[in-house]
Amino acid sequence: MKMENTSIVVENVRLSYVHLLKPYGRDPMAEQKYSVTIMLPKSDVEGKQKVDAAIAAATRNGIANKWNGAAPAKVPTPVWDGDGLTQNGNKFGPECAGHWVFAASTPADKPVDVVDGRMNRIIDATQVYSGIYANVCVNFFAYNHQGKKGIGCGLGPVQKVRDGEPLGGSAPTAKSVFHVIQEPAAPSAPAINPLTGQPM
Repeated sequence: MKMENTSIVVENVRLSYVHLLKPYGRDPMAEQKYSVTIMLPKSDVEGKQKVDAAIAAATRNGIANKWNGAAPAKVPTPVWDGDGLTQNGNKFGPECAGHWVFAASTPADKPVDVVDGRMNRIIDATQVYSGIYANVCVNFFAYNHQGKKGIGCGLGPVQKVRDGEPLGGSAPTAKSVFHVIQEPAAPSAPAINPLTGQPM
């Protein structure tokens, strides 16, 4: 059966747990992935509608292609309420308040295309950190892994929109803690008498 398109772009979202330029695993045995946590403002009703529609399409794809014609009674999705609790029962960080929160990832052999507002590729890690705002292409997909069924979120290209307050105790930049040192003025050379060649 033909798969429905589940790729969308969420715009002007804030990013956390940013691993876009180098794959990351939580421990040495974990699978290395490019990943990011996306914070979609609850005020962005249109953005949330796009997410919900993509998840609904992914659920239909799952019923048709992954779940033998039937969805789980409650389909686990990757989207969480930032004003509620995490899947581990803990409170989200204060930066998540007023947002829908979801993580997206892609395997280590599929590098993420990260660009700036002028479509120039970003390779400088100091430009891509937890706290920036970006447009992010994601795709929702159905999975059936060792009997666990649900909806996951794949990570596509990312466009940085603007800088933001760094999150999670990021190391300060030199620009944020220092200022330009004014060089002392060089002493002016004495005027030379053109006739004698001696200082005047």
